Amino acid sequence: MTAVLTTLGLTRTYRSFGEEVHALRGVDFTVEEGEFVAIIGPSGCGKSTLLHLIGGLDRPTSGEIHLGGRRVDGLSESAWAVIRRRQIGYMFQSFNLIANMSAADNIELPAIMAGFSPSKARERRKQLMQQLGIQAQANMPPGRISGGQQQRVALARALINEPALLTADEPTGNLDSESTRDVMEVLRECHARGQTIVLVTHDPNVASAADRVVRMRDGLIIGESRLEGRETSADMLRSLVSMEA
Repeated sequence: MTAVLTTLGLTRTYRSFGEEVHALRGVDFTVEEGEFVAIIGPSGCGKSTLLHLIGGLDRPTSGEIHLGGRRVDGLSESAWAVIRRRQIGYMFQSFNLIANMSAADNIELPAIMAGFSPSKARERRKQLMQQLGIQAQANMPPGRISGGQQQRVALARALINEPALLTADEPTGNLDSESTRDVMEVLRECHARGQTIVLVTHDPNVASAADRVVRMRDGLIIGESRLEGRETSADMLRSLVSMEA
């Protein structure tokens, strides 16, 4: 298989109130093409920091990041901007939709910024909205649709440029249980069509949708599991997290 993402010895150190905080302490991490990987661990363990570094939203203190075989950690911000538009899709816990734009315009915007023609962006947007069951919300602003529908809009926006890698940072954190199930089912469907996904969560139930789960604590990867049998995966992950706490 082909590695979409590789990190080598990745560290991130912050200063907080005059003291150093070691958010990542040397992370080696690989994601193969077509994998669905969940990163799980308690709050403050470094999982969101890792995701932000992968997506170029933050810079490592040391170590390497390779996307599609190309080293990218030392690139300029303008070069990272191109990568973010063309290679990486993002889903955030807070949706990050633009309030004064319609759902349709929110979805199309990244495609226009990446150089798609308006007609191609519109065609791709219609296709995604149909797949995700949100055609009826096309002309509504985010504030007029439910949280689950907003997250589907955010997912369509993340997928419109056909990214090599979809990243999701606690994408169900603001959703009720029904919306969480709906969004996770959509992610499973995306994965079944070949989309590579890296998802960060603290919830074993959400992580159980993945086919590989990486466990983090104190800025380090402390283990990983390959999941077989969705019915037992969440219970297994809860047991692992409980033993490692």
